[in-house]
Amino acid sequence: MFLDYYYVILVLPALLLAMWAQGRVSSTYAKYGRVRSARRIPAQEAARQILLDNGLGNIPIQRVRGNLTDHYDPAARVLRLSDSVYGSDSVAALGVAAHECGHAIQHAQGYGPLMLRNAIIPVTNFGSKLSIPLILLGLVLGLAPLVQVGIWMFALMAVFQLVTLPVEFNASARALATLERENYLEPSELRGARKVLQAAALTYVAALLVTVMQLLRLVLLFGNRRRD
Repeated sequence: MFLDYYYVILVLPALLLAMWAQGRVSSTYAKYGRVRSARRIPAQEAARQILLDNGLGNIPIQRVRGNLTDHYDPAARVLRLSDSVYGSDSVAALGVAAHECGHAIQHAQGYGPLMLRNAIIPVTNFGSKLSIPLILLGLVLGLAPLVQVGIWMFALMAVFQLVTLPVEFNASARALATLERENYLEPSELRGARKVLQAAALTYVAALLVTVMQLLRLVLLFGNRRRD
C-alpha cells in the first residue's frame, strides 16, 4: 500500500511534469525550427565561428543522427550536432548550436560546476546501477544498512542533476549573449531562441524533481519498514 500511495502522491506528478516538459521542448523546437534566421547562417558554420572566436578552432564539429541529440563531449573534446541542427539556419538550430558551444567554452575555461559534474560522473554512474539492486537485496535479507547504502547511492543521482542545472543555465546564457553580440540573430529571432533554450532547461529541472521525489519515496518507504 505504501508503495502505491507514495508513488501516486510524490512520483507520478513529477513524472507528468517531466513528460509535459519534454513535449514542450519538442513543440517549441519544431515551431522555431521552421523560422529561418535572417542571415541564413547554417548552425554548423555559426558553431565553427563561435569556437574560432573563443580560441577553440581545434575542436571538431561532427554530425550525428537523431533529433535534439546535440551535445559537447568533454572527454573526446568534440562538438556534435544532430541532423536537424547541423545544416539548418533556423532560429532554433542556431540557439542549440550556440548552447553546445557554450559547453565547449565552459570546458576550456574550467567552469567550476562543469568540472564538478565531469568529476562525479563515474561515481553517479556506479550508484545509478547499484542503488535499486542494493535496496531490494537489503529488503529481502532484512539488512537495513544495505538499504541505506542503496538510498545514498540513489541520492548521488540527485546531486549530479542538481550540479547539472547551473551548467545548462550558464551555457544558455553564454549562447544568447553570443548570438546577440555577434548579430547571428535579430532581436525578434533571439526571443525565439531564448524560448527554445528555456524549454530545454525546464526538462533538466523536471528530471531533478522526479529524482528527488523518487528519493523521498524511498526514504519514506524505508522509514515505514523500520517502524514495522
